[in-house]
Formats: sequence, C-alpha cells, structure tokens
Amino acid sequence: MTLLQLAILAAIQGVTEFLPVSSSGHLVLVPTLAGWPDQGLLIDVAVHVGTLLAVVVYLWPHLRRMLQVSPASGSGSDRRLLGQTALATVPVLVAGGLVFLYAGSLLRSAEVVGWTTLIFGILLYLADRFAGTSRQLSDMTWGRALLIGLAQVLALVPGSSRAGVTITAGRLLGFDRADAARFSMLLAIPAIIAAGGAAGWKLWNLGTLQLVEEALVAAVIAFCTAIVAIRLMMNWIRRSSFTPFVIYRLALGGAVLAWVYL
Repeated sequence: MTLLQLAILAAIQGVTEFLPVSSSGHLVLVPTLAGWPDQGLLIDVAVHVGTLLAVVVYLWPHLRRMLQVSPASGSGSDRRLLGQTALATVPVLVAGGLVFLYAGSLLRSAEVVGWTTLIFGILLYLADRFAGTSRQLSDMTWGRALLIGLAQVLALVPGSSRAGVTITAGRLLGFDRADAARFSMLLAIPAIIAAGGAAGWKLWNLGTLQLVEEALVAAVIAFCTAIVAIRLMMNWIRRSSFTPFVIYRLALGGAVLAWVYL
C-alpha cells in the first residue's frame, strides 16, 4: 500500500473507533469505493492498536485506580469495575477468536456494511431517545456488564460499530451518555489487546518486513487522530445527544445501499 492510502485509512480509524459510526465498516468501504486493494485484517488490527494506546492515555487516571492492588489504594468499586470489564470481555474474546481463525473476510462487503450501518444506527437512536440516564458507572452490576459484553459480540460484523453496540446496550440499561461511552472505551482495551496479539503473532510468522512497517506507520497515525477524536466526542456528549451520529449513519448506510443495488 502507498503511504497516502495507509495515512487515510489510519486517520479514518482514529476518528471513528470510539464514535458510534463503525470504524471497521469505514475500513471496508473506503478501499472498496476508492478502488484500492483491501488492506486486510492485519492492517485493520494495527490501526486498532494505535487507537488502543490513545484510549489508554485518555483513561489513564481511571485505569490507574482500577489497577491498584493494595486494599488501601483504589476503592472497592474501582476493583469491582475491573472485574466487570473482564467478565464483559469474555464473550467477544471467544467469538472473536473463532472469527479470526475461521471466518476471515467473510463479512467484509459493502452490502453488509450498508445494512448494519442503518439497522444499528436506528437502534442507537431509539436507545438514546427513550432510555433513562439515571445510572453511572458506580451502578454497574455483574449482570449489566455481561449484557453489554454480549452486545459487543455484534461488533464482529463490520458496520455494526463496537462503540455503537456497547453504547446502545449501556443506554438501554439506563446509563448516562458519558458513562455508557466510558464503559465502551474500557471494553475496547482488552478486546483490542487480544486482537492485536493475534495479528502480531501472524505478522511475525509471515516474516514480511514491509507489512510490519506498514502496520507500525498506520498505528502511529491512528493513535494521533484518536486522541483528538476521543476528547471531542466526550465534550460533545456531556451536553448533547448521539443524534448527529445517527443521522450520519442513516445517510451513509442509505448511500452505500444505493451504490450497491442501483
């Protein structure tokens, strides 16, 4: 791939990973519409690793409290949230491992992305419009965490959006917008670590230096753009709704389906 292609894909990943608009869907659509060769799952995972570093930086004060091992440091709720994050990650680790090993690029098509972008955009709107906002992260229970984790499995289908489905699940359970987004970002960390480890192992076995270099460049660009996107999104949802993202999803999904069928 050319440096320009890598830069565009990585920037798109950085901007869209934590927005409820599906970064994986964009990574399928852009090369398809531009006539580029598909960059493949390995480059996709590399840019996800870049965004992982960005969310770790953004959430570091919170993560540091969660990871405190001394009973005297860190609250019981912080340690409980760490366990709940781990529990919510189990479903996507199991399902994601099966997809990585056996499904490959089966669902990487513009038609799939168009439909999932539309359907899950509507679900996000309904959840955000009609669900309550009374719960915060301190109200997270093991059962609620598991339900959000099960919803995250849907993100393995391009276009559904990992952030979108987990935020939707959080909103349906009554969490306010900021905390639904914050828990979604917490869930991204172990999920991306697992995917990045699997892809890194595959890259090592391939022994292709050029592919490794492309993955590193893409990861750095994704990191830089994700830092900006996270801050902008969190500032936005503290004072407004997810409706602009829903409108974007409906417009994008409709345009993609028109391009596929017409």
